[in-house]
Order: sequence, then structure tokens, then C-alpha cells
Amino acid sequence: MGRRRKWEKYRSLGCAPFWRRDPGYPAISLASSLLRRPLSATPVAAASFSECWAAGSRVRLLQAVDTEHTVDSVEWCPLEGCRHLLACGTYQLRKPEDQPADPESKSGLDVDEPQIRLGRLYLYSFNEDSSPCPLVEVQRRDTSAILDMKWCHIAVAGHALLGVADASGSIELLRLVRSEQNSYTLQPFSRFALGKQCLALSLDWSTGKAGRFPRCFPVSRASDQPLKIISSDSSGQLHLLQAYQAGPGMQAVGTWQAHHFEAWAAAFDYWQTEVVYSGGDDGLLKGWDTRTPGTSVFTSRRHSMGVCSIQSSPHCENILATGSYDEHVLLWDTRSMKQPLADMPMQGGVWRLKWHPFHCHLLLAACMHGGFTIFNCQKAIEENQEAFPVTPSYTLPSSLVYGADWSWLYFRRLPQTHPSFCLGSSPGSDPGAKTADAVYTLKVAAQSPAPCFERLADADGEGGTKHQSGGKLKTPLQPFAEDKNGSQLQASGIKICDCDHYLEAANFDISLLATCSFYDHVLHLWKWESS
Repeated sequence: MGRRRKWEKYRSLGCAPFWRRDPGYPAISLASSLLRRPLSATPVAAASFSECWAAGSRVRLLQAVDTEHTVDSVEWCPLEGCRHLLACGTYQLRKPEDQPADPESKSGLDVDEPQIRLGRLYLYSFNEDSSPCPLVEVQRRDTSAILDMKWCHIAVAGHALLGVADASGSIELLRLVRSEQNSYTLQPFSRFALGKQCLALSLDWSTGKAGRFPRCFPVSRASDQPLKIISSDSSGQLHLLQAYQAGPGMQAVGTWQAHHFEAWAAAFDYWQTEVVYSGGDDGLLKGWDTRTPGTSVFTSRRHSMGVCSIQSSPHCENILATGSYDEHVLLWDTRSMKQPLADMPMQGGVWRLKWHPFHCHLLLAACMHGGFTIFNCQKAIEENQEAFPVTPSYTLPSSLVYGADWSWLYFRRLPQTHPSFCLGSSPGSDPGAKTADAVYTLKVAAQSPAPCFERLADADGEGGTKHQSGGKLKTPLQPFAEDKNGSQLQASGIKICDCDHYLEAANFDISLLATCSFYDHVLHLWKWESS
């Protein structure tokens, strides 16, 4: 009963599970005054390297794209040659059109009437040039409402695979196909129904560690070798699936009841893929051995509310990050789950956690009404000390940040003897083609049909956001640290790389990341820099 009261208290903040919200309330009315609170003004002392790092970093808004529907999931492709591609999933509640609304309802919606859950999958291409809108839409695909997405970290028969968990209770695999026009589309490959009258809430691939070490693991999987997927649903069950390149598609390996309420998150231990973790609305974090799934290996009650995000570190064995509606991120040593290594308070419920693909200590958190935060966890992992924020929480008015992900593209400084193709310039190659040193130069193929918001500076020097048509938004989308030079990506002698050949020369003090916010249905592209 206590757990339910805590959940209802959190719901009053506008941060209850979005698919469970009372349909009698218009979506915009759920944005409470807490959503409009300003950035944290807590001073950052320069007493340690991590704190100095926090004080010396900045986040710049490069682009904001209107997704039309409320959006909750964003994922960069991890495969070489395709890292410029970004998938974005939406979740939209809509009243059935064939039934009129209750005239006595103030909101125009019948509280007791079930609504239709609609989704749309967008595929964007990041283009390295001087365009003010580097993200260009290349595909949109209407689906059931999307709750989670994950790319497989290795190619299957030469193709990238995107797994999608949707409101129809299914896991769908989409195969990335390249066309003759040097464009890409996601095409249906396989679908598996988890059960009747349930929503598929999350999924994870067992390949999470493989993508970070391309020289130690195969970059493609033979047709006779199955891939493992773990998924969770709204009835509290976990589903272990196998996916084959040829044959019947996905097959169920095991299904078991893991939680009394919604199982918000399920994730593999990337170092021991027989082990999976789950988090539920019952406030429990559990570990499971998939060879004997009937009994949990451990059960933790350290979170005081629903556990909704879990990710195993792909860089450090035995390190696990979990997030909850209780507004805390916990770091764990999986060899001892009695107490966490670190407890990091947030300013909102933690719906997504993402480790940086290359920097082993950076953790990105999507914190609903608290925006997003980046943490440096090095001292927590190596010295059992507190983790420090690399950047303070960045919030946007009247929005809930549900999705966040690091880009696998990285920045590299070119040698002085190399022809210096700066960001925003073109060596004259075809769109999507490689330069002589295998560094990709990505060109704009077509203008995005979706509305795109460009960050501009007004005459008085104040930042604002304008629609491409010139109309100014009522609420400007301000970057955390405004770029007064007017340049978003251009830097002399710097190149964005799409392959692992130059990782040793990479500058990981610069990264791209994407977030998506729910009520304002906006996808944001950011550039993070650390001095």
C-alpha cells in the first residue's frame, strides 16, 4: 500500500508512466509547475577533477525536430558505416474516431473509454555539413505505439537489426536496407507476440559488449548462430527470445513471472549473458539466471519506487546502473548487491540510462521532468566514492525527457599534413561516400519533411528558437551554454568519424547525443564538450 501511495504522489508531478495516464486529462495539463522550474543553481566547487570537469563542460543545442506525436525513444545505430543513422519512436494516445466524446467531459475525452495507442518510427540521417539542420528525415513508418527500441550491436547477414517493443505486445525486428540511391530504409524482418492484452515495455540484446571491441568479437553473425533478446511486459513477465538469421525468425526460450506489477525494464549482463536483470513497478530490482529462471538470484529493495531503467556497463565488468521513479541512479558491483557503490540523486524519475560507447566512465540519464544529466562515474567505480555530474541537469519547459542516447560518431583531429576538411565543408564526394582515410563525409540528400527548429541568435544577442518558416516559438529552446560564435559544428582540423580505425586519435571530450521529450513532441540534437 505504501508503494502505491508513493506512486500516486509521483503521478501528481506529471511523471507517472505515460501509457497509464488517466485519459480524462489532456496531455498538456499534466505539465505541472515543477516542469517549468529553472536550471539548478547549485554552485559547483573545484575541489576535484570531476567537479572541475563539471564546471568546464557545456552542452549546446544543435537542432530541435518536431516529431508530431509524443516521443519517448531515441537510438543511434552502433554499426560502422551506419552510425550517422538515428531511430526515433513515438507513443500517441488517440480516441477512437467512430465514437463521439462524452459532452459532459470537460476534456472532451471519456475517462472509461479505452484509447488507441499509435506510434511512428522515424529514421534520421546525421549530415556533416554547414546546414543548420544536420538531422534529415529519411523514413517514417506508422506502427503501434513504441515503448522501447534497441539496435543489435553486430550485423546479421550483413544487415543492421533494430528491435522494437510496442503497445501491441510484440517484439518486432526491422532490417536496415541500403538502396541504390545511397539511402536507407528499415524493413520488417520478424515479429513475435509476447502475449494477449499486454504491452511490450522493454528489450535488450545480448550483444551489448561486442560493439565496443570490434577486433575481439565478430562483426557479423552466421546464420546458424542465434542472438538472444530479453523483453519485459506490462503484466510483469520476462521473455527470453532467440532470433535467427534464417528459419522461423524469433522463438521463445523461456517466459516467467518476474514482478507483481509492470516490469518496466529488462537487461542483459553483457559480461555473462546467461544473467539478466529486471526492474518493476513493485520497486524491486531482480537478477535472474536464464538457465534456471524460476527463482531470482537476488532481490533488491534499495529503490523506494518503481525501477524503470537498467544497463550493464559494456566497459567495466560487474558494474550495473539502475534508475527509478524515486529520482535516484544507483551504481552496483554485481558481485555484492547488498549495497550500491554510489547513490546519485536526480531531479526527476530516471527513465533511460546509457553508458558512453567509448568513454568508459560517462553515464547519460534521461530524467523526465528533470531533463537529462551526464555523470562521470570513475571515482565511484574505482575508488568507491561519489559520482559527480559532468554537467548540471538541463531541463526544458513543459516537457518530460523519456529518451536519450549517445552517438557512436566521434571527433578526430586531422594531422597537419592531411587535407583539412573541416566540419561543415565538403571534399566533393558523393553522399555517404568515404574519403581517402575512411572518414565519412555525410551530405544532405533531401530536406526533412518534418518541421525543424533552428537555434538562432537575435539581434540583441539573446538565443531563441525559430521555425524554418520564420515564426518564433512561444518558448525558446535555449542551449545550456549558448554558442556566441554562431558556429554549431565547424572546427578547424576536426572530422567526425564513422569507423573504428581512428579510435586511438579520437577526442572524447566532444560528443553528440540525442534526447526526446514527451509532451512537446521534440527530438533534440546536442553537442557536449568538456574542457
